[in-house]
Amino acid sequence: MIILPAIDLKEGRCVRLEQGLMDKDTVYNDDPAAQAVTWQEQGGELLHIVDLDGAFAGVPKNKAAIREIVDAIDIPCELGGGIRDMQTIEAYLGLGIDRVILGTVAKENPTLVEEACKKFPGRIVVGIDAMNGLVAVRGWADVTEKLATEMAKEMEGFGVEAIIYTDIARDGMMQGPNIEATKALAESINIQVIASGGLSSLDDIRRLIAIESSGVTGVITGKAIYSGAIDLREAVALTKS
Repeated sequence: MIILPAIDLKEGRCVRLEQGLMDKDTVYNDDPAAQAVTWQEQGGELLHIVDLDGAFAGVPKNKAAIREIVDAIDIPCELGGGIRDMQTIEAYLGLGIDRVILGTVAKENPTLVEEACKKFPGRIVVGIDAMNGLVAVRGWADVTEKLATEMAKEMEGFGVEAIIYTDIARDGMMQGPNIEATKALAESINIQVIASGGLSSLDDIRRLIAIESSGVTGVITGKAIYSGAIDLREAVALTKS
């Protein structure tokens, strides 16, 4: 299992939200590239970047900051938020992003996911954000009728590299990830699942390591490492022990 430190971008700055609410943001760093270097130095193996403004607008909004991050670090990075067409996918992969995360568009235009997987095998990840097991889209503003497990199976069929599963109710709340839902989703498919939302302690990581055999291969952490609740070096060491 690997730990993915997160950088969420809002207006060019590094922030964290509570339950995806844009008006409940905390600014942690005005220099996202410097923050990315810090996470790399502390052992981060894969950087998780989200363009929050892009997620809500449906188009990229933090390209300058993203370019600076990519130029500043050597570890691979994945990016989501506002990626809704092939042109944007190609642009970001060309910029040096290792894999892109499709969220809203995966629900609303699954054909794009299928085409992207064929064109860029191994470089397409789908983010499934769920509220009570149902898929939420458009920056979590809209909850659909579709089950997260049903969507995950569909995406697996298209050839996506991994699923990032976020339980919205837990995100940014430091209440621990939804282990049961994450395990159930991972067991319903045969591709990697990355857990997201609510990580609050090393014990949470231990609980996730316990379900690694179900297919949970990574966990994203944001607020916990920014607030100091989790030391990134210790978390990475835990996954190696």
